[in-house]
Amino acid sequence: MAFAMIVAACGDDSAETTTTAAATSTTSGATTTTAAGETTTSAGTTGPQPGGTYRIETDGIAYTSGGDPSGEYLGISFGIFTNLLARTLLTYYHTGGANGNSLAPDLAVDFPEISDDGLTYTFTLKDGIMFGPPLSRPITSKDVEFAFRRMATESVVAQYEFYYDGLIDGMALSADLPDSIAGIETPDDKTIVFHLTKVSPDFVFLVAMPATSPMPEEVAGCFLQAGEYGRYVVSSGPYMYEGSDQLDASSCEALVASGPISGFDPENHSYFVRNPDYDPATDDPAVRANYVDRITIDLNTNVQDIYAKIRAGELEGAVSSGNPPADVLQAYATDPALAPLLKEGGDDRTWYITMNLTVPPFDDVHVRRAANLIMDKAGILQAWGGDISGVVATHIQPPGLSGLGADYDPYATEGHRGDLAAAMEEMKLSKYDTNGDGLCDAPECSGVVMINRTSSNWTASEPVVVNSLAQIGIQVAVQEAENHYTIIQTVANNIPIGMNPGWGKDYPDSSSFVGFLFDGRGIKAEGNYNYSMVGLSAEQAAELGVVFGPTVSVDADIDACKLAALESEQGGLDCWNALDMKMMEEIVPWIPYLWPNILTTIGPAVTSWDFDQFAGTTAFSKLAVDPSLQR
Repeated sequence: MAFAMIVAACGDDSAETTTTAAATSTTSGATTTTAAGETTTSAGTTGPQPGGTYRIETDGIAYTSGGDPSGEYLGISFGIFTNLLARTLLTYYHTGGANGNSLAPDLAVDFPEISDDGLTYTFTLKDGIMFGPPLSRPITSKDVEFAFRRMATESVVAQYEFYYDGLIDGMALSADLPDSIAGIETPDDKTIVFHLTKVSPDFVFLVAMPATSPMPEEVAGCFLQAGEYGRYVVSSGPYMYEGSDQLDASSCEALVASGPISGFDPENHSYFVRNPDYDPATDDPAVRANYVDRITIDLNTNVQDIYAKIRAGELEGAVSSGNPPADVLQAYATDPALAPLLKEGGDDRTWYITMNLTVPPFDDVHVRRAANLIMDKAGILQAWGGDISGVVATHIQPPGLSGLGADYDPYATEGHRGDLAAAMEEMKLSKYDTNGDGLCDAPECSGVVMINRTSSNWTASEPVVVNSLAQIGIQVAVQEAENHYTIIQTVANNIPIGMNPGWGKDYPDSSSFVGFLFDGRGIKAEGNYNYSMVGLSAEQAAELGVVFGPTVSVDADIDACKLAALESEQGGLDCWNALDMKMMEEIVPWIPYLWPNILTTIGPAVTSWDFDQFAGTTAFSKLAVDPSLQR
């Protein structure tokens, strides 16, 4: 993306008017839906009021790193950190639509001062921003620098450290915590300077990622193994985990003895209360409104029970790994009294089935193409709740990032129902069709392990996927797992196929989508996101102890697109779109099936709700309730 375009987006004054997208306001207890980006008030109407507890349940607490902000790499975690717990140099407006992808100063007084050559970024920190308990001290530039040093520590397993590695001068993974990073200067407590090795217009987005939030070395430095810091996190945001004030930060030993924080258990619950050291004068209410006193998120694996409680007013909302079950969506969509309580956000995300290019039978491109041709995507969409849940995906990038749209469909079938004849013709070209009958009939075609989630949208659509593949002879053995991401992110597991993954943009640029997911240089033993192993080299395979089958690398294509984006926005977009087409037609690592709408329901006591376009989830800092309407 051209730098001028990023600055223009960052300076969009319209973002300041944002309060809620599909927001709610209360008039004598009645809830009304309003236009995106507005909260309506009128005579006799009260807007969102401070106070109360917003109660949430979730069917699966999916943390990738135990709640450690250095390692967490899912949208829900991004939403929790950037709304509630972590302030970054720049952040987003935490609202829906285009404004939600616009940047705003957060820790920093303003956008960075950038040198003429585009290689030096200087930020000045605001006065008055403090760490919460147990430290209750001012945040300095050294705390921001430590976040980058911690990311560079191998044992932390910072899952998107690769964005900064080699971009910031001297930043590279180290076996030990580095004493410093050559390309980061902190000349005083209020100034931090980044020296880049190459021009990178998207660097302003990278300093809005949660892993760059300030981390106190006296606490975070005590926990340098993956996931350890999650239960000792010190907040820089408007909320903190309940019980943070009970930690003793006088030493690492005292921290461990007094912890972990009672209000956070990555396998059970997350309880947030106001951070007493947060000063709202240092923040923008268009970014964080912070109405409620407390937010609770509890695990409840009974999805139907969660949505029944919401409807009854016993909960305010859900944080789900998928949309509400189809019957719940149908009830809200058809009942005028419930319809205002069904909330929607457009997600910059693609849900897909991943195929491992190194593991039979998916090491054969003809099998992968046949799988695309046979897949009943319409059946999957129906299992997710029908058209209200989104639209059938036909390629890698979601429409919000790509100029291709749904018109580009290299595996088009009538009604998206799959085409058995076309799939069988493609399968005949495969080495796994031993007799040329259009079926995958080699031994490798039976008992093929497929990973899936335990959540309702995935279990409901599982039979559609299983039956589709069976029509061309691929017999899968489904393994449903709570830790489904950990399984496919651990490359030594050599998982052939998974129907569990989805990918939402890290930031609003294609380089964080197709430019990241298929870069062979980013393949690693754990926390790997190139599930299809595109571009795996023989040397990498030997080092990682995984199956090696020659795969086509697109590393050079990715580098070319990044260079094209420096020249012009359109040039970059054209290049990324061409790579999207190459992935779909030549390499075929995925069966993309859904560009989703994010849907959820809210309880009758909710007076403000918003969607966070950046994180693709609820905007937790924009929530408000009327306690008198809670049950």
